[in-house]
Amino acid sequence: MSTKFAARAGAASLAAALAAPALAGPVYTNDNGGSFRWYGQFNPSFQSFDDGQEDFNRLVDNTASNSRIGFWLEQSYGENTLRFNFETAFGLRSSDGVNQLTTGDNLSWDRTNIRHVDFQFDTARYGRFSAGQGSMATDGITGADFSGTGLGASNSVADSAGGYAFRTGAGALSGVEIGDAFTDLDGGRLGRIRYDSPELAGFTVSTSYGTDILNDDNDRESYDVAVRYANDEAGAFAVDAGLGASWTERTGEEDRRDLSGSFGLLHKATGLSFNVAAGERDIAGSYAYAKLGYKADLIAAGSTAFSVDYYDGSDMVTSGDSAESWGVAAVQKIDALNVETYLAYREYSYSDTSATTYQDANVILAGARWKF
Repeated sequence: MSTKFAARAGAASLAAALAAPALAGPVYTNDNGGSFRWYGQFNPSFQSFDDGQEDFNRLVDNTASNSRIGFWLEQSYGENTLRFNFETAFGLRSSDGVNQLTTGDNLSWDRTNIRHVDFQFDTARYGRFSAGQGSMATDGITGADFSGTGLGASNSVADSAGGYAFRTGAGALSGVEIGDAFTDLDGGRLGRIRYDSPELAGFTVSTSYGTDILNDDNDRESYDVAVRYANDEAGAFAVDAGLGASWTERTGEEDRRDLSGSFGLLHKATGLSFNVAAGERDIAGSYAYAKLGYKADLIAAGSTAFSVDYYDGSDMVTSGDSAESWGVAAVQKIDALNVETYLAYREYSYSDTSATTYQDANVILAGARWKF
């Protein structure tokens, strides 16, 4: 291990260790089956990015699971339940929102940080009906993963450093950002109406239609459908899988169709897991991702998880380009404090059909997520 790498890793580990917990919020109930509870999390991280020529060390909010706060209101009506969820990110400087030229604002909240303003009506027989700002049917469809290392490693490999640009072989900053070359093609959150079917033999079907209500002058409209399967009692294994398709129409831009999905498998006795994800966009490119994980109770404080993963994508920025990434991650739970500490390392490489060459880049991300 080089002295340079050791110094970066040591600083990252120190930042993870310094994160501290605070008090949790209460839950209120009434005599008619109603309840109110609030929740949230902080996820500060130390980010050390090396573009092949320079290092950049910043304190950021981990985009993989950003700092947020919210509440749930629930009211039962016989065998049915009406729910309302409000949730917003704090608007802290994100790990994919900084680059070589700017660190951005430490705190910058606007309405695009609102994650959920969502009404849900759960019926015992007919499934769930939702309306408001919230997850489209394909949100999370590529996230099947039993490894326990999602804070540091997932198929959304750009979360750790998506705003940084690759540096050319000549040393200049290119116009290709990591977030352009690496994408997970997962569904997102919009102002939408959504339906989720009742579970049948482990299967659920979801569909939604939505539009972007948080950005000004945005004519984006999307509709999608997803099928999910989950089974925690598949003999010695647990299984999680999903497949979804989404269509997006945008005024003044080319319409697009995304097809994506994932599959996760856990061997319960050993804690070994394996997951794959893949996606394809009809007007752009495609990718495939694989992760091998291991989770066990190695110390009394809580479970320990490790993983190694690999991402391979093509044609995302220009036709014929190639983007590859690999990473390793470790997550340690501290159950008594509701804290998860993590340390991850990831490398990125990119090439295209032009005469330009690009230097490899890497990032170390370390931090701690405290949930309340």
